[in-house]
Amino acid sequence: MRNATLSASRPPLRLRLPPRQLIWVGVAASVIWAAVQANLFSGALINPGGWALVVRLLDGLFHPNFSSAFLRLTLDSTLITLSYAVLGTFFSLVIGMVGGILSSEVWWQAHGFNQEAARPGSIALRFYRRSPWLAARTLLAVPRSLHEIVWGLIFVNIFGLVPLTAIFAIAVPFGAICAKVFSEILDEQPRQPFLAMLNAGAPPLQAFFYALFPSALPNLISYSFYRFECSIRSATILGIIGAGGLGYQILLSLQSLRYQEFLPMLIALLLLSGLTDVWSSQLRQALGGSTRIEIQTGVNHTAGIPSTGSTRSSAFLKGSMISILLLTGFALVYLKPDFSSILAPRTAQLLEGILRDSFPPQLPDGGLLYLLRLSGQTLAISILAMAAVGPLAMAAAFVSSGRLRNLGQITATRQPGLRPAAILAYLVRMFFLIARAVPTPIWVLMILFVVFPGILPGAVALALHNWGITGRLMVETVDNMDERPLVALQSLGASPGQTFMYGALPDVFPGFISYIFYRWENCIRETVVIGIVGAGGLGRLLSEQLSNFDYAAITSTLIALILLTILVDLLSSAVRRQYRS
Repeated sequence: MRNATLSASRPPLRLRLPPRQLIWVGVAASVIWAAVQANLFSGALINPGGWALVVRLLDGLFHPNFSSAFLRLTLDSTLITLSYAVLGTFFSLVIGMVGGILSSEVWWQAHGFNQEAARPGSIALRFYRRSPWLAARTLLAVPRSLHEIVWGLIFVNIFGLVPLTAIFAIAVPFGAICAKVFSEILDEQPRQPFLAMLNAGAPPLQAFFYALFPSALPNLISYSFYRFECSIRSATILGIIGAGGLGYQILLSLQSLRYQEFLPMLIALLLLSGLTDVWSSQLRQALGGSTRIEIQTGVNHTAGIPSTGSTRSSAFLKGSMISILLLTGFALVYLKPDFSSILAPRTAQLLEGILRDSFPPQLPDGGLLYLLRLSGQTLAISILAMAAVGPLAMAAAFVSSGRLRNLGQITATRQPGLRPAAILAYLVRMFFLIARAVPTPIWVLMILFVVFPGILPGAVALALHNWGITGRLMVETVDNMDERPLVALQSLGASPGQTFMYGALPDVFPGFISYIFYRWENCIRETVVIGIVGAGGLGRLLSEQLSNFDYAAITSTLIALILLTILVDLLSSAVRRQYRS
């Protein structure tokens, strides 16, 4: 009979960090270094001649083009972006589900692998027992290390500017990300029912779907809708490579100085992003699962299944599932993607040619030192961006949270109606939505009106975009804060300031740090996007190499980017883990 006893898995690779005080000394030194790299302490940064373009942009915002013809174009672009996001999410979930099972430790332990912690043996034997799991994890690490814009540029050379390019550019990296998160969700479920089924002779796959999936389903669905939110932003970004949709039209309007077209497109983008955000948040509440960031950062993967007595939640969940199926069907009809081209001989020939030209890798002109210097610029962009995001997002989260807005009257009856503080909170949340809905390349193009090209415009663009995302996550943290310690402090006579400093801040600060470092990981990937539109770093080099079809040099640049991403991921994970302990 199959040995179904699962052992404790060996802990993953971890970095040992110094005490928190020394970590912050390192953070301060890194910010100073990044500021020097961006020439913040020397040289001219502002382009005075660009203010005329800013005035023209503002004039276009106050005189928008709401003609029927342009509104039809806006609607078509919105539907294209939505369809890319829906189909990209659908295929990423297919990849993520298969990859999540194959990269989970519990799957391989059920087959007798990955049990070296409890079974003695040589180093070679222990490696053999872990080899399938390690192979699956390694195979999925590369796709998720590359931004979807990179995959889009690769697929353009294979399929051309067709819907498949945008769909697969979202599906491939997001599928690898979903596989990683899904595997972690599955590994953290209670295993007793799973073991019981295995011991009773059930096949592993059957035991998976009957014993592990029911408890994991709320968080699997919750994270899937979070990925849908991200797909909306990615589908917009893919417009800069000519894939169409809202991002493409906004880019054309800015480059051709038709600023009167910007506001209608921006309103459509805000509505699309905002409605998706609200839908996703409501679904997570109906499921009773973890918040979006808790699942992504590993804070909590063990939320419960929603109460079966909640008829409203059950109906909302069913309605959401039906809506997704209808949207998927609509997207297939609207885009009409030609899936037969995947198996076309020409596709195989083009892919073979790209792979053949990509190896062996070659260093770019300027050699290894040039590649390292651009890697340093990429790192500096991400550090400056998050150094600005951290304090600004914290302050905005406290201002916009309903909990701390009433800090002085937690135990008192709260008066209905809009007060100045409430109006300010709503405005901040609207700014969050605008900041995260507008893609980073669009922010870069607007910032380049008044800031000279280089590291700084890229850092500011990333800071604006990530301020909207990080601030939204921090607001969720404050809104979900336990008020009982605050009530206890105020009952003992503590002032609002003392209640905030000794009750609220210590409760939410570890989560804030976790979110900031989590977004730092994403910033490294997003530097590719801003580099393509002229913000410097490895992204700019990659754009030049792609335009010259220099695939051997592209490989070396991508290797540098992947190694940099892995380094940042390790540092970020270590810091977040220390603040969770």
